[in-house]
Amino acid sequence: MADSDYESVLCVKPEVHVYRIPPRSSNRGYRAAEWQLDQPSWSGRLRITAKGKMAYIKLEDKNSGELFAQAPVEQFPGIAVESVTDSSRYFVICIEDGNGRRAFIGVGFGDRGDAFDFNVALQDHFKWVKQQTELAKQALNPDPGPKLDLGFKEGQTIKINIANIKKKEAAPGNTKARPAGAVNILPPPPGGKAPILIAPPAEHPPQSSPQTVKSSTTGFLLDLDATPFGEQTPISAAGDIWGDFANASEAAPGHTPASTGWVQF
Repeated sequence: MADSDYESVLCVKPEVHVYRIPPRSSNRGYRAAEWQLDQPSWSGRLRITAKGKMAYIKLEDKNSGELFAQAPVEQFPGIAVESVTDSSRYFVICIEDGNGRRAFIGVGFGDRGDAFDFNVALQDHFKWVKQQTELAKQALNPDPGPKLDLGFKEGQTIKINIANIKKKEAAPGNTKARPAGAVNILPPPPGGKAPILIAPPAEHPPQSSPQTVKSSTTGFLLDLDATPFGEQTPISAAGDIWGDFANASEAAPGHTPASTGWVQF
């Protein structure tokens, strides 16, 4: 069974009134005030059904459901359903008897909410019909649309600006900058002691004699650079160096030298 064979119900209102209306003499529209609103020609139930793209306004008996009149609606708004100019509760519909005969009658609702539902049901149906028609056209004539071309054209280039990255040592206010020539010192292991830095020995000025004794505030130092590796300094030289201290100790009473050339302090 095709989809067009199904009939769906769009709206049902339990009470509606039907009026005979005078022929329209001009294009100014219908006015409900010209009808005999207190004397309706017929009262019953209204149903709106849909079958395919068509909608049908059916006027039926409240008790038996017998069809009193039917108005096929091909489009909305259109000549099949028109609103009056002086009220939102009344409409003019075009009914057909199935033999080609037509007549325009007035219908009205006692409640404005029922009139609103009647209007919205027709609007929603034909909005759906419009969407289905557009989808069918797109299926028959698919429009691929413009393709997105991301390739470079002939002679086209791209420019990328990369900011200059300065070294951390040259950055202003950087307290972590390390002076030139500094030695990297690893932190001590847990529980260990920090390493002790020993300054390199200061260079000695050239000596006139390799055995010259230099005096300074830190004590007496011997210049041993001139002595070749593996040779020993003569004992006489050592005795000359320590001779003054030995003589001084001998002159002092109560002191006995421990060994030759050494002074016991």
